[in-house]
Amino acid sequence: MHAEDIERLVALSRPAVHPSGAWAIVATSRPSLRANRNVGQLWRVDLPDGTRRRITGGVADREPRLTPDGATVLFLRADASGKAQVWAMRTDGGEPVQATAVDGGVDEFAIAPDGDRIAFTSSVVEPGRYGSVEGLDAAHESPRLITRNRNLANGTGSLVGRRTHVFVAPMPELDAEPFYERAPHPHDTPATSDDAPRAAAATRLSHGEFDHSRPVFSSDGRRVLCITARHASRDDDLLNAVVEFDADVADGEPHIILSSRAGLSVGEVQPTPDGGFVLLAQRMGESGRDFVARNTQLFVLEQPGAHPEEVTHEATCDLGEGGSHATVVDDGVLVQERRRGRVRLLLVTGGGTKELIGGELEVLGHGVGDGVTVATVTTPTSAGEIAVLDDRGVTVVTDFGARLGETGIVLPTEHDVPARDGGTVHGWVFVPEGPGPHPVLLNIHGGPFAQFGVGVFDEAQVAVAAGYAVVQCNPRGSAGYGREHGLAIRQAMGTVDMHDVLDFLDGAIAAHAELDGARLGVMGGSYGGYLTAWTIANDDRFAGAIVERGFLDPESFVGTSDIGWFFSEEYTGTDAAAVRRQSPMARVGDVRTPTLVIHSEEDWRCPPEQAQRYWSGLKRSGVETALLLFPGENHELTRSGQPRHRVERFEHVLGWWAKHLPTAQNHL
Repeated sequence: MHAEDIERLVALSRPAVHPSGAWAIVATSRPSLRANRNVGQLWRVDLPDGTRRRITGGVADREPRLTPDGATVLFLRADASGKAQVWAMRTDGGEPVQATAVDGGVDEFAIAPDGDRIAFTSSVVEPGRYGSVEGLDAAHESPRLITRNRNLANGTGSLVGRRTHVFVAPMPELDAEPFYERAPHPHDTPATSDDAPRAAAATRLSHGEFDHSRPVFSSDGRRVLCITARHASRDDDLLNAVVEFDADVADGEPHIILSSRAGLSVGEVQPTPDGGFVLLAQRMGESGRDFVARNTQLFVLEQPGAHPEEVTHEATCDLGEGGSHATVVDDGVLVQERRRGRVRLLLVTGGGTKELIGGELEVLGHGVGDGVTVATVTTPTSAGEIAVLDDRGVTVVTDFGARLGETGIVLPTEHDVPARDGGTVHGWVFVPEGPGPHPVLLNIHGGPFAQFGVGVFDEAQVAVAAGYAVVQCNPRGSAGYGREHGLAIRQAMGTVDMHDVLDFLDGAIAAHAELDGARLGVMGGSYGGYLTAWTIANDDRFAGAIVERGFLDPESFVGTSDIGWFFSEEYTGTDAAAVRRQSPMARVGDVRTPTLVIHSEEDWRCPPEQAQRYWSGLKRSGVETALLLFPGENHELTRSGQPRHRVERFEHVLGWWAKHLPTAQNHL
């Protein structure tokens, strides 16, 4: 796989499964160098044979949802101004009809049980900000008076004067005459305007200086549930509540389903037919912000105001993978669990859990129809496929990754390597073709409470094609191995996590004679950037390093990062001396390894000052270094950034390794 082959990385949305189980609809998404953005459409996939056809022609159609009768599909598509809106289309064909037309665009949406209404969340901004006045750009807005911790968001920017509220809109009439733009008229004046709506007006249910997320209708369709934080200390903790609004009342008052006093950070709520609720949530401890290594759990709430009962076990079970969601079925609840680099689909019942879809894959989303359970998955050779569980067992029925497979995907070898203190470190080794010896790149993941998985990883594949062996593992601090494993680095960053990655590197070299243990590089992003910077301050064995979007100074991270108000103190503590003992910036003078520092100019998760000050420290110490800054990008550059920037990043990465670790395939 080469850098430009990222165009072949076709990812899939959560499947929308027809009630009959005969077919499902998914949205594809892939980088396009021509469009310089991610593009994708909706596809209808017949089950169980996997025959598929494209059913929409938008640039980036996404998030398909079916009405309960399966006759209409709703999805998100940008309107003429670039704002995401809900569109509706018959599943047996026809043109999409715009269902919403809100200035802030639609973030998330849900369909009423009778299929006649849509609940959604949308950003509502203070007049005069964020493009709400035509011709007034950000540089000419009034100043922003900041009084709360939650004033930034990576990928969004400032949150001052911006709130997310809940709305309800009617389902559009699919047989109505299309909307026509008004043609100019000879008698038009500057005051003439075209105020004809593109969609029926929506009713705003919520109000006030609060944010709302994850809307869903109650089982009877009379109310809309959502997640919000309204308690007095909400700016100093991570707690939230579940509330409901009457679906027909504008600017109504919420009814509490679950109070923030329950001590949970709720990620999703779903009603059950018996009047109860299921939640995906994390406990936040006595402080309300004790988030480190908190596994997401399934809770059951028998009725509004009841005590939430934990169904799964926090110590060992984690339902918190990025696309995780819960589906209520007749005999229990479907959830997604990450474990040892995999994400499997589980059925949770009163009697325990049962694996439905697992193996060498990571479940991205799931849905159910009559007699069939469907999951979208990533595999070692594809970024997105559909897996079906029916009376035949589990079958992957699509080949969206066929073009990616043509690039020659290299499968890794999995290892459990002994750690120096008696445990084991789990990970993978990718080896290029040929006898070697191959130079080795140690790649460290971000998070830190995340995991390298078995799904295809473009970073490793591009490096292997360039002649490098790639070593990657899940050290202590990672997710997927139980809470104790994740907690091991709390207020001890750069200790056992560094030992684990180095022990795994040594074990990989010992296990593979074709690896050149004398020619090593190390790289990582976010927390991986942290551990890379920390490692080269303590170990001089590496010929080069790449520190990307790194968490490099816990002290300055507070007050500059969108999560700085809680992240640093929970991970590195509050004692100034102890924090500095965990700070790569405090150890920058000990680095001798040539280091490329990569960052994005609009990164509000690990702000650019982290990279700029670290790079400056390297230069002052006489270390060979360079700073690569990407305009218009945020913390997600390598995952969802502009495709041309992603390719240019690969070119710079390979250029750095060509200089410091040349191979026959990659040299100056």
